[in-house]
Amino acid sequence: MPASFSSPEPRSSGAFVAFLKRLHFYIGVFVGPFMLVAALSGVVYALTPQIEDSLYARALHTDSRGPAMSLQAQIQRAQASAGPGLSVAAVRPAPREGDTTRVMFSDPGFGPSEHRALFVDPVSGEIRGDMKVYGTSGVLPLRTWIDQFHRGLLLGDVGRIYSELAASWLWVAALGGLVLWAVRRRRQSRERGNVRRWHATTGVWLLLGLLFFSATGLTWSQYAGDNIGVLRAYYGWSTPSVATSLGKSAAMPMSMPMDEHAEHHMHMAPTTQASELNPALFDSVLASARAAHIDAAKVEIRPSASNDKAWVVSEIDRSWPTQVDAVSINPQTLDVVDHVRFADYSLPAKLTRWGIDAHMGVLFGLANQLVLVVFASGLAAMVVMGYVMWWRRRPMLSQPRNQQATLLSLWRSLNPGAQCALILGALLTGFALPVLGVSLLGFIILDALLCYRRAARPLVEGKV
Repeated sequence: MPASFSSPEPRSSGAFVAFLKRLHFYIGVFVGPFMLVAALSGVVYALTPQIEDSLYARALHTDSRGPAMSLQAQIQRAQASAGPGLSVAAVRPAPREGDTTRVMFSDPGFGPSEHRALFVDPVSGEIRGDMKVYGTSGVLPLRTWIDQFHRGLLLGDVGRIYSELAASWLWVAALGGLVLWAVRRRRQSRERGNVRRWHATTGVWLLLGLLFFSATGLTWSQYAGDNIGVLRAYYGWSTPSVATSLGKSAAMPMSMPMDEHAEHHMHMAPTTQASELNPALFDSVLASARAAHIDAAKVEIRPSASNDKAWVVSEIDRSWPTQVDAVSINPQTLDVVDHVRFADYSLPAKLTRWGIDAHMGVLFGLANQLVLVVFASGLAAMVVMGYVMWWRRRPMLSQPRNQQATLLSLWRSLNPGAQCALILGALLTGFALPVLGVSLLGFIILDALLCYRRAARPLVEGKV
């Protein structure tokens, strides 16, 4: 977060601390606004499940009680209401008594990962709702809007750079702030500015949460996320996929319904069916999946895109304990083609699954949501406190004073070993996190330009 300006010629023993302080300042000034937007929108997103449950109560729930109609009958009711020309993309049977069945259709007028969902009363067959849902999570319109704002400012792929910028620098700001706090504490500084103390103390208390936000945010980011995906694939840490090929050739895997890197992309498999879909198959395929120990109440049935591919039945319960097993079923013989169990995931794949679900506030229910609200609110408060500190210590053009040091001048004051280590670290980190690398270069250029323009102008610091 924004911090005070450093002196231009720090002692060699404190050169690295001065460099870190200057970098911390730039992160706060230029990346802080993006962190603030991500934090505040994250708070709103964390609170949406209860809001949506109330806002869309008619579509999600029903007062009907009694024996449920077959999935075939429910799908036929949905098809009749939706009209001709739409193919069934997926069906989510009512998980509990009093809930509705969700029948999702591919609509050519919708964007990528968007589907038209009809909510069917499983007892009466009444259509309780008809709305657009997004991605494999099937999130409803309110949360879709908040989610898209949180990750991309409603600007599509271009806007996603903002959230990746925030996630890329968050861990640097958090760890750098911890070092600055430790140095100040070790030196037993007598300075007792309330804002500075609260800023530092809040950062220490929230450190693990900030690192968690950064790591999980980078997992599904646009550029760093691709690099993380390549790394995980190389080490065999990717999420397993069910094979769906019914031919004699090597089985072709189908992405799990909640692939960790696509969690916020939320792509679904193609749904253009090669032949007329028989709604009765949904009941038969689900029965085969249940016999194969797909036991979760929340499941999704996805028909195949072509006749030579299997159907997929996936558990979609991301609350603890996680239930995300999946099976592929041959729709002709109803035999199980492949079975992927969460218990068989590698530890990194499990941690990724849990991390993303916790980041979205679904892993531990209300407690998870409240923790997210606390940590995100704390991050927002830290950004605001950082700007308060900067405003109170901003350079004044009144009395002559030492010029503020640049990142380059502070780097030159380091010993050769530290200089090489910083260069190597910056190159490796910039390669792994491209948005961080480009923005760091921008920091250096801007820092040098500002220093050049102010070279002849006297500076004086305000007092906290």
